[in-house]
Order: sequence, then structure tokens, then C-alpha cells
Amino acid sequence: MTDLSSSRSRASVAVQMADARFFRPPRPAGYVSRPRLCERLTEGLSGRLLMLSAPAGFGKSSLAIEFCEVLPQGWKSLWLSLSRRDCDPGRFLERLLDGLRQFYPGLGDEAMGLLKMRQRHQPFAFEQWLDGLLDEMAVRPESGQPLLLVLDDYHLAQNAVLDRCLQFLLNHLPDGWVLLVTSRQRPDWHLARLRLSRHLLELNEQDLRLTEDECLDLLRSQGARLEDDDLEGLLQRSEGWVAGLRLWLLAGQDKSGCDGSDMTPRGDESLIREYLLEEVIERQPADVQTFLYETARLERICAELCDAVRESHDSSSILRHLQAHQVFLVPLDEHGRWFRYHHLFSDLLRTRPLSSVSPSAIHLRACRWFSAQGLLDEAIEQALRAGQPDVAASLVQNLSEEQLLANQNIAMLLRWKMDLPDSLLSSTPRLIVLYSLALGLACQLDAAEELAGNLARFLPAPDAQQQRSLLVQWQAISGVIARGRGDIQRAEQMCTEALSALPPENFGLRQLCLSTLANIAMVRGDLWRARGLNREALEHAQRGANPLFEALVHYDRARVLQARGEVLRALQEVHQGLERLRSIRTPRSSVARARLMLYQGYLLSVRLQPQAARASVSAGIAEARDCRDISLLIGHCVLAGLEGREGRFAAAFAQLAEAERLMHIWDVPPVYYLAMITLAKCDLWLAQGQIELAEAWLPRLAEAYGGEHAAAAPEFHPQLPLFIDLQLAVLAQAQGQHAEAERCLRALLFKAEAQGAQHLALWVQLKLVSLLRTSREREAATILNMALDALPCGSLLPYRQLLQEHPQWLREQLGARDSGPVRELLDLLPGATQETVPEAPVSEALSSRELAVLRLIAQGCSNQEISEKLFISLHTVKSHARHINGKLGVERRTQAVARAKALGLLR
Repeated sequence: MTDLSSSRSRASVAVQMADARFFRPPRPAGYVSRPRLCERLTEGLSGRLLMLSAPAGFGKSSLAIEFCEVLPQGWKSLWLSLSRRDCDPGRFLERLLDGLRQFYPGLGDEAMGLLKMRQRHQPFAFEQWLDGLLDEMAVRPESGQPLLLVLDDYHLAQNAVLDRCLQFLLNHLPDGWVLLVTSRQRPDWHLARLRLSRHLLELNEQDLRLTEDECLDLLRSQGARLEDDDLEGLLQRSEGWVAGLRLWLLAGQDKSGCDGSDMTPRGDESLIREYLLEEVIERQPADVQTFLYETARLERICAELCDAVRESHDSSSILRHLQAHQVFLVPLDEHGRWFRYHHLFSDLLRTRPLSSVSPSAIHLRACRWFSAQGLLDEAIEQALRAGQPDVAASLVQNLSEEQLLANQNIAMLLRWKMDLPDSLLSSTPRLIVLYSLALGLACQLDAAEELAGNLARFLPAPDAQQQRSLLVQWQAISGVIARGRGDIQRAEQMCTEALSALPPENFGLRQLCLSTLANIAMVRGDLWRARGLNREALEHAQRGANPLFEALVHYDRARVLQARGEVLRALQEVHQGLERLRSIRTPRSSVARARLMLYQGYLLSVRLQPQAARASVSAGIAEARDCRDISLLIGHCVLAGLEGREGRFAAAFAQLAEAERLMHIWDVPPVYYLAMITLAKCDLWLAQGQIELAEAWLPRLAEAYGGEHAAAAPEFHPQLPLFIDLQLAVLAQAQGQHAEAERCLRALLFKAEAQGAQHLALWVQLKLVSLLRTSREREAATILNMALDALPCGSLLPYRQLLQEHPQWLREQLGARDSGPVRELLDLLPGATQETVPEAPVSEALSSRELAVLRLIAQGCSNQEISEKLFISLHTVKSHARHINGKLGVERRTQAVARAKALGLLR
């Protein structure tokens, strides 16, 4: 077989070398093989036309070369590299016929004579000439042999007459012939019928972009060294553009051997700049070049916006030209309205100030346009880029508390704050309130309190109503700040007073006060009051018809239900919140969704569903980081627990270290996170048997959060002191102090039951069972039976120690019971033949970004809509979709959604 293949290859080379005009170039040095695209092209051989259409440098010709080299047995290829001289149809057809005669000797002798006799200045019936040639071809005995006719760089020769000639050829293509065309612009052919009959296979820019694996192969082939974390950023920056990556690698080798130290290619680098100028920009008409330079500073463009910033009315036609000529324009929707430029292309345009309009004028015009459309976020961004902070501040005042709290634009507000002078921030009560809230929610408490104090400068107010309004807003902000500092008495007083005076229509501050008071009630062990406040908050959100507020209330309700031991009901609350968010168009990142995903992951871990828990938590962490929300503490602690339970202690401590690192970067006061992370570390130390470390830290935690002057529990762990007591009991047992451990557990059980904290009570009961199992088995069995009464509520994690250490005894105790929850626990015992707890047995966990893509797929979003919502390229969406299908073992989107729901990754 190898000899035959080599013979065919030598014969093919011999045919091509017969005439240099039909020489197919070899693959370029360092070329990365693309078998996935060759497979698609092979499938297209059953049709008539293979079209490779993309901007310069996307590897169209290289892919065509590779495909010719791997053609199926029996296929021949004729390669025509076109130039501007071939725009004369007569010259092109002469070349085509000369090439065909290498395979079909004597073909078209008379036709060739007609071409050579023609006069260029006189009309010539090219279609009639082609018709005669094809008739002659049809009667030849070798006419049925398969032939791939390659027209490389067709855009160089393209014109109206040649388009008509090739349209005729395409319509009457002999059986067995397939046309492969590479071009920077789509030919003006009528292709609808070919598409409908599936005789056309088209690969565009999105298809030709390098995947992550191909990008990595290219970098390795050139000796580039980089960390895995850099690869995604590099690929997103280059957007899979082959030429851009190659030129960046060459530039790196020229400088320092490309050691991977700078993984951010830019369009203004010399080699990339020269390529784009010569191959793309300078080939455009003058008015198009001006358009490019005037609009390159905008993150996204549409015809109306471009008209506004250019003060013209021809943007729509120019955008159509850019689309037709494949000038690095990336679509952002399926309606053809919004676009952006390729990152490297816009880099170059922005560094060449060739526009007659100043950058500040462009941004200010864009600001006005966005503001008129009600797109305040983008209007503010444009005002800041225009160097107009006063305009930006004026626009910020139009944001409502609802937008701040529900859409959670905290990270964006803080970013804007860096560009706004302090004098502007405190220039109006509105700005003071918005930024005080943003700083308070971002845990920058000193800055929030200092800024809120500036409200006093506006007192006394012109009238009593404004006076009350300022006072009540100050009280609400002060309550949030006090809760952050752990001063729950002051927080409760301020929020209660603000709540009594806030008007019903001020939904944002009312929701914030209700949530803060419910959290304080949990800290005090008054779960019934917390539940009542949650109910009031939900009714209030429903009256205001605000789904984002409703979602946040479902999160608060889930926390209370979990503390009461009702894990399944808590999961239902989380699912209701997520469903409420799916019913609306949410921001790209939402704190409501982040917190719900994080808490869903926690509850799934309590249900002993580690893979589904890990997937949900990872997605929640990614979204919480985008929003700068410290709720990601929950996620990292859950992941640390999952790693620890699987014996991967180094990975568990790494999760806690990452959480602590982020808290330092975000300048979050230690009161928010230090105790929570330390308690998680103590849990891991005890599991490792490092008792001395737990002995050193647990008493310190108990001293800080117990006694007469105890600190208040942090917001995200309102029952922290109770769990410290639980760990102290575990420590006493590990030290061999069984009597002390039992005393601590019984005292804690009494306290938990008095508060209605049934989840903690279950933990305590099962710790008692493990402690008493060997010495007082009957008493242990009695306590176990009490604990089993709570099984229908869905908590399984507290049983894990018994499942591991006393499986046979537990099986015997469960034998007399027969219910669904009991069978669920039985199935978790070693040797069980059936597992009723749904788990996600995927071979590889989905990444946070893949989960985000999967959620949008489940909502019915197209790839283009997913690209717009997640602010990633269409190519990246398709790559994620392929990875999702591969990891879930499916082939189609609908199958992926169904599989994910069955595994608990989606609801």
C-alpha cells in the first residue's frame, strides 16, 4: 500500500512539474496539519463546489495544498494559482485548457485555436466556447475520472465577465469534477441552488481559525514555551488567525527567541503591521480606509453608530463592502447589525491617527448616540474615553439602585471611579449614594463610610421630603457598612429604621435592608424570623416585577432552608431562582446567577453528588469573579471540601489559597473571610491527621466567636460559631478525649435544636453515633434512628463517616426501614448495585466557560447569540460546543442538553 501511495505521489508530482504554471506549492515550513478540515472537504467531494472564503492570512491556500495531498485514491488535482493577469477571461480559459490537456491529451484543439485567434477588443462568446469544450469532454472515455480543479486566490482575478464564465462552468460541471476555490471575497455566483442540493461546502473565517490544540501545535513547532493558562488568552487575542500567530512568533524569535514571556500579540507589531497594511488596508478604496480609521476606536459598531460618529450617511454601504471583501469584520449577531473588528486589525488602525476627526470627538459622539439609545453603560464608557468625566458623572446619576443591586454593576462602577475625580464623586447626593453602596458591597468599608459622610454637606435639604430621603438613604448605607464590620446591633438598628421610612417604590434599598436583617437573624439563630423576612422580601420583589431581585431572594431563602435541614427544598429554591433568571435577558455576569450557582454546588455536595457540585461551583466562581462578588468564598471552600474528601489535600489547600489571594487583591477586610477559610483548613487538617495544627487554631477561633464579647459571624457563614464548636468536638475525639467530645456534642445538639438548626443537629447526631458506636451500640442505634427521620429532607453528607467506617452496621440498622430516602442511602454503601443519587459520570469535568455556553444552548440561543452574550468569538463558541459534546459523549446540541439535565448539570 505504501509503494502504491508513493507511486501515485511521484506521478502527481511528475504531471505538475510538466508545466510550472500548474505547480502546486509545498506546504509552508512549520505548517500545522488540519485533518478535521480535510475530512470536511472530503465529505464535500460528493458535491460540485468547495469554497474557502476568509480574510488574508487564514491559511486558505495551505489547507487546499494539504487537501490535495490527501485526496482519496483515484482523484487527480489541477492547481491554478491566479494573479491579476488572469482577470482576462480569455487568458484564464487558455490556462485552464492547457492544464486539462495534461490529463486529457488532445482535448479542445479547435477550442484552443479559437481562443488564440480572438481579439481582446472584440466581443467573444465565452459561454458558447465553454459549452463546446464541455460537449467534447463528455464524449471522451476518460471523462468520468474524478478531478479536483483548484483555483487559488480567485479574488485577484475576479471580475464580472470571469464570474459569469465560471458560473456557467459550475452549472455544467462534468460528472466527477469538483471545483475548489480559495478567495478573500465570495465570488458573485448564484449559489442558493447548490446549497439547497448540498453540492456546496463552504469554510469561512470562523471555520479556518485555529483551535486551541492547533494553536498549541503551532507554538510548539516553533519552539515557543508558555504556560497552559496563557494559551486561552493568546488564542482569544489572535482569534485563531494563522498569519498573525506566525508573524508574532517570528517577531518574538527576532527579539529574544520567543520565550513566551509576552503572550499578547498586537496589531501594531512591525511584521503584523506591514502585513495588514500591504495585504488588506492599502488595497481598499480611500473612503473605506477613512471609515476604518474613524471607527476603529469603537468596541462594537453598527451602521447607525458609524453614521453618528462620522456625521455621514454612507456607513451601511461601506459595511456591506467590508463584509463582501472579508476585511476582518466579526459579526456579533445573526441580524447583520452589530460588528467589531478583529483585535489585531483594530490595534493597527488605532495606532495610525490618519482620521481628520479627533479620537475624543469620536468617543463623545458615540457617547451621545449610546445615551440616546438608553445604553447608559456604553455611553459612560465613551464619555470617559473622550476625557469628559463630568459627562460620565452626569450619566452615572441616571443609574438606579435597582440597576446597581440587581444587575450588579459594582465592578463597572468601581472601574469608572478610577477615572472620576473625587470632587465629582461627592458633587451630588445621587453620586454619593450610588458609590457608597458600590463600595460597601465591594467590602471597601472605610471608603464607603467616608464617602457616605459627604451626604451631611447637603443638609439641611430644601424641603422636608428631601431631608427624609437623604437621611433614610444614609441609614441604609450605614446598615450595610455596619454589617460588613460585624457590628450587627448597629446594622439592625439602621436597617430597621431605614425600612420603616423607605417609600414602597424604592425597591433596591428595601431589598438590601430586608436581606441584611434576614442575615442578622440567622447569625442570632432566629431562623423563623429570617424566614419571615425572606417571605416579605419575595412578596416585595414580586410586587415590583423584578426577576433579578426575586432570584436574589430565592438565594436567601435557600440558605435558611438549608440551615433548617431542608436540603431538597433549598435546591428547589435555587432552581426557581435560576429559572427566573432564564426568563429574562440578564447581563453577561450577574451576582444573582453567580450566588445561585455557587449555592447549588454546595447543596449538591451535601447530596453527595461531587461531579455535578464541582461543575456548578466552577461556573459560579467564574461569574462571581467577573462581578467582583466575594460570594466566591463559598465556591472555593466547597471545592476544597470536595478535594479533601477525595484525598487530594494539596489541591484542597490550593483552593483556599486562591480564595485568600483574591481577597487580598480586592482589599477585602479579614473579618469577611479569614475565619471561614481557617475553619475550612482545620477541617482538612483533622482529615489529614495533623491534629497539632487544628489544636493551634480552633481554640483561637472559639475565643474570637464565643464568649461575652464574641465577634459576629461573617455574612457567608452565619452559623460559623456553631460549626467551630462541632470541630472542637471532633478535635477532642481525635485527641482521645471521648468524654469531652461527647459533652461538647450534646451541648451543641441542645443549642442547634433550640434554634431549629436541623442541618447542624444532623451533623451532631451522626458524630455522636460514630463516637458511641463501639462502646454503647444501643444508644448509638437510638440516635441513628432519630437522625434517619431527617433523611427525606435530603442531606446525605453527614452520613459519609458512617458509610466509610461502619458500612455493615449501618446496613443492618437500615434494614428494617423501607422508603425512597433510605434506599438512596443504601445505594451509597460499598457494594451497592444501584445508585439512585444522580451523578455526572463525565470523563472530564466541564470548565466554567463550557458550562456557561451549555446553559445558553439550553435556553435555545444560537451560536451567534452565545458569542454576543459571553463576549467571545463565534469560533470559540463552536470550539466549546465541540468540547461539550465530546465530554458528554453526544453529537448534537439537543443531546448535550438532555444529557446535562440527566447528570444534574442543568435543571
